Amino acid sequence: MDAPEEPLPPVIYTMENKPIVTCAGDQNLFTSLYPTLSQQLPREPMEWRRSYGRAPRMIHLESNFVQFKEELLAKEGNKALLTFPFLHVYWAECCDTEVYKATVKDDLTKWQNALKAHSSADWLIVLVENDAKKKNKTNILPRTSIVDKIRNDFCNKQSDRCVVLSDPLKDSSRTQESWNAFLTKLRTLLLMSFTKNLGKFEDDMRTLREKRTEPGWSFCEYFMVQEELAFVFEMLQQFEDALVQYDELDALFSQYVVNFGAGDGANWLTFFCQPVKSWNGLILRKPIDMEKRELIQRQEATLLELRSYLFSRQCTLLLFLQRPWEVAQRALELLHSCVQELQLLEVSVPPGALDCWVFLSCLEVLQRIEGCCDRAHLDANSAHTVGLWSYATEKLKSLGYLCGLVSEKGPNSEDLNRTVDLLAGLGAERPETANTAQSPYKKLKEALSSVEAFEKHYLELSHAAIEMYTSVGRIRSAKFVGKDLAEFYMRKKSPQKAEVYLQGALKNYLAEGWALPVTHTRKQLAECQKHLGQIENYLQSSSLLASDRHLTEDERKYFCQEILSFASQTDSPGHRVVLPMHSFAQLRDLRFTPSNAVVHVGGVLSVEMTVCSQMPVPVHVEQIAINVHFSIEKNNYRKTAEWLTKHKTSNGIIHFATEPSPFPASPNSLPALELYEMFERSPSDNSLTTTGIICRNVHMLLRRQESSTSLETPSTVALEDGAHVLKCSSVTLQPGANTVTFRTQAKEPGTYTLRQLCASLGPVWFVLPHIYPLAQYDVYSQEPQLLVEPLADSLLAGIPQKVKFTVTTGHYTVKNGDSLQLSNAEAMLILCHADSRAVIYSNTREKASDASLRVHSSDKVTSISLPAAPAYHVIEFELEVLSLPSAPAAGEESSRLGVTEPQRKQKDTQKAGHCMATIDHKVSIDCPWSIYSTVIALTFSVPFRTTHALLSAGTRKYVQVCVQNLSELDFQLSGSDLVDTRGSTGLQLTPLNTESQQRVRSRQSVSFVWELTWAQEPPPSLRGRFSVGFCPASEERLSVSLKPYTYDFQVENFFTLYNVKAEILPPAGMEHCRTGSLCSLAVSITRLSDLLEVDRDEALTESDQCFSTKLMYEVVDNSSNWAVCGKSSGVICMPVAAQATHRVHMEVVPLFAGHLPLPDVRLFKYLPHHSAHSAQPDADSWIENDSLSVDKHGDEQLDGGGSRSRGGGHSASSSEHQGLPMPRLQALPPGQVFNSGAGTQVLVIPSKDDHVLEVSVT
Repeated sequence: MDAPEEPLPPVIYTMENKPIVTCAGDQNLFTSLYPTLSQQLPREPMEWRRSYGRAPRMIHLESNFVQFKEELLAKEGNKALLTFPFLHVYWAECCDTEVYKATVKDDLTKWQNALKAHSSADWLIVLVENDAKKKNKTNILPRTSIVDKIRNDFCNKQSDRCVVLSDPLKDSSRTQESWNAFLTKLRTLLLMSFTKNLGKFEDDMRTLREKRTEPGWSFCEYFMVQEELAFVFEMLQQFEDALVQYDELDALFSQYVVNFGAGDGANWLTFFCQPVKSWNGLILRKPIDMEKRELIQRQEATLLELRSYLFSRQCTLLLFLQRPWEVAQRALELLHSCVQELQLLEVSVPPGALDCWVFLSCLEVLQRIEGCCDRAHLDANSAHTVGLWSYATEKLKSLGYLCGLVSEKGPNSEDLNRTVDLLAGLGAERPETANTAQSPYKKLKEALSSVEAFEKHYLELSHAAIEMYTSVGRIRSAKFVGKDLAEFYMRKKSPQKAEVYLQGALKNYLAEGWALPVTHTRKQLAECQKHLGQIENYLQSSSLLASDRHLTEDERKYFCQEILSFASQTDSPGHRVVLPMHSFAQLRDLRFTPSNAVVHVGGVLSVEMTVCSQMPVPVHVEQIAINVHFSIEKNNYRKTAEWLTKHKTSNGIIHFATEPSPFPASPNSLPALELYEMFERSPSDNSLTTTGIICRNVHMLLRRQESSTSLETPSTVALEDGAHVLKCSSVTLQPGANTVTFRTQAKEPGTYTLRQLCASLGPVWFVLPHIYPLAQYDVYSQEPQLLVEPLADSLLAGIPQKVKFTVTTGHYTVKNGDSLQLSNAEAMLILCHADSRAVIYSNTREKASDASLRVHSSDKVTSISLPAAPAYHVIEFELEVLSLPSAPAAGEESSRLGVTEPQRKQKDTQKAGHCMATIDHKVSIDCPWSIYSTVIALTFSVPFRTTHALLSAGTRKYVQVCVQNLSELDFQLSGSDLVDTRGSTGLQLTPLNTESQQRVRSRQSVSFVWELTWAQEPPPSLRGRFSVGFCPASEERLSVSLKPYTYDFQVENFFTLYNVKAEILPPAGMEHCRTGSLCSLAVSITRLSDLLEVDRDEALTESDQCFSTKLMYEVVDNSSNWAVCGKSSGVICMPVAAQATHRVHMEVVPLFAGHLPLPDVRLFKYLPHHSAHSAQPDADSWIENDSLSVDKHGDEQLDGGGSRSRGGGHSASSSEHQGLPMPRLQALPPGQVFNSGAGTQVLVIPSKDDHVLEVSVT
């Protein structure tokens, strides 16, 4: 049964490694079952649940079945998991009792004792049942008895460790079920063994890692232990877990190197500080580099060898995980970190050795990835590999410079020796790449072999890197590679090829704001342009470099001298080189004199400009010129000095922003986000459908950042040729601020805009194409003008008022003898004092001189002599004018205060009463500069508003005149008088005012009263003239005497003809009137005089030598305190005789309680309809009546029929009288009717049964 022992083969670390399972017992039986077992075991996956909360994995189990030998059992201290048997299986075939007791039992006992001796508890007994043998041997015990014996003998507490496999070589359902049960048990036990042994191994590994701070701890030993775990995961095809182990080792080593650089070094790191003697790059074509692994195991590996082995293992696992692009990313990080780690560990590296190692490693990684992917996949993912191409290009360039392959004369002997040493460090080419035509080893060796080969490989790599960077959109990186390529071309004396790459790199540096790279690249570009003979571009670059403060003073002077040297050449006088101004000098500010930048024709204007020179040395400029654009605007002749002064800045200084930096704005200077909420609602039900955030200034934030101010390419600066140029010759600009002054004499009126600034140094012209902000000055030509305006807001009539005369001379020169001829107005006087003076100002309002003013007056003309004044000056002087005071004559109707007028007319009168009446005086002025006369209008305001009123007391009459002061001044009134202009002898006016002088303040009134008396029949009317002297209260003494203020008015029919008396009596038996009860109203109308002249009209009738007139009365209560019942109006025939009386009785009802005024009683003349001379009264004078007809009987009273409502009135007509001629009513003048009951009140007490009490308070 036992096979002869063979020596253990060495462990080969390849992907063919599988978990070891030992097989004891019947080897022939196992050999017959092995094909089926090896095929069925990995078919079904198993869920592997691991400790520490790690995610479960589904794995397919495969095993390496080997014959059981005691030497395979793990010994104490052995940490090799690959040679560790995870499970031990004993195979036995069902047999009789004698065979079992004679051989099987003893062999099983020996097998289990060996397992117990090595503490191995992972075992399984498989009992194979064969039906054919059972039929041949009838004395074989039943199967259950053998199984039971084995379980009793060896599986006391683990009965599941014994499995029966029935007829395994047959194809039956019973056989398949038996196989499934056996395979499930085998997989389960294998997983349990994995979990247990790997957990124990991880705990031991963790314990070993925690001892890393103890002396004598070795990273290499720990490396081998954790790699053993990685091998097991890889063996189980758990590549992710295996990669984690290597990543942990990578991180641990990197942290130790960083700590070493910080001064906290571990002793074992000294093994990795050995000088680098081999730099053959990464080896990625083997799953495991056993050579380097053995060096690590013996602690003889260098830093590069450790890193190379570690990355090769990571690369292998990543490729199994189908993540080739992560290989490229990790490789680039590894190469950069290795360079830093060699510096931190201070490892001695021969010059160029590290460049060789990086170059070979880059190409090795790229070729390894190319071997896993097709070309289309590579091109689509070039963003991951372009970094390696660029790094390889950079390292090859360094090797070329180091080995003298870029120099003009080629490599020297020293360079050749260095090249030999570098190639020797590469060693022999590895066997796996020996047959590859383009292996990294061959490429490097070929590139270092000659200048031509190096150029070929370097250009190939550079163009490949640029193309890849461009294809993935990394334009910036492509420009940087191009800059290195430009330096190579400059070394090879090919400036025409280098220029385009330098321009691209410079533009990129400018866009990103790298100041020092900009300066360095610009120097290279200037050198390139000089070699190519690009004079204009070279001068432009020189001007930028001469003003670049990142260069040394000597370098700046050198480039400045280059410009001056070219400027001093006169070989081609017609050739002109135009360069931008900002690199040569910068415009800081500009000052106009005069400050408002406005000057008249013939005036002198100066422009003072502050220019900051950027050059390091004083520069003599032949000429500095400003090109001026002249324009004549439409209606430009209207731009007077006054208009231009109001629309110009006063200080005359224009500040220019500092020339913007050629670098873009930093993110901090960008405008802030303007975010707003956005809602969209459904138009049908107004429900919210969409919400979001919108940025309103996205156009400011997402603008492309370009070097718009980059002047590396020749920018076209257009020179403007114009007739208007301001020049300043022979100017020396010192470094820093300089002041340049331009002067010009204005010739033609218009607007002059400063467009361009030019500084010329021989054939070199520095031009500022646009001057911004806008700088311009105006030249005007003005016609002479005369302006007359009052000094106060309004001129008051009656008192001296000052008027200001302003003569703007314009282009006219005022000579001695020139004068203004004023035509005198009839009611206005021009006053002049002996000390009057005229002041002469310049057009900038600066006082030039003054002179006395001479005024000569005659009956019709006033002559004002003007002082001599030059053109574009202003003459100002003041004179006093006096307008005669008079009030407008009061009309007959509007002057009678107290006459009943419509309410609308009263409101209009009140509104207009607050404004002063005005008087216009037109004066014609003849000016010496014009053949036409100038007509001016002066408006004077009458300071007073005067009204009059007729007052009555029975038959006594009084006239009241009210004077209201509407101005802002206080006046002193004196000498008031009222006369009858008709000169009636029988009429006397007796003043009742006792004070001779009265003061009327602003917005106040003063009243004057006269009593009218007459001895005989009074005149029909009074034509009065009121006069009063006045003067301003603040003036003590006036130079002229003032005329009094007059007011004319007329009063008609001012004597009393009728006396009306009304009386209300309470009901019988009551002491006072009560609300709601009928009271009696008694009205008596009494004639006070006999027949007078005013009575002779159409209403007068004669009967039997007796005269009578028809009157209509009406009782009206406008306050609605009384309800008139029954008759409220009627027509009466009144005898024209003294003391003739007519009485009317009617009933009224008080509506409120309290002291109520009596109702009004009105009288009208009742005129027949055929009256031709009586004026038709307006609608407001008609009295409403229910029915009104022509009186056919002289003494018959026509009453208004029907009941009257509260405050009711009469209708003018009724339906039954439509079409009939209606009589006319004429209201009697208020002076002819005296109401003796006016102001009388009646006490009304409330009724006793009223629940609501209404009280009228008057």
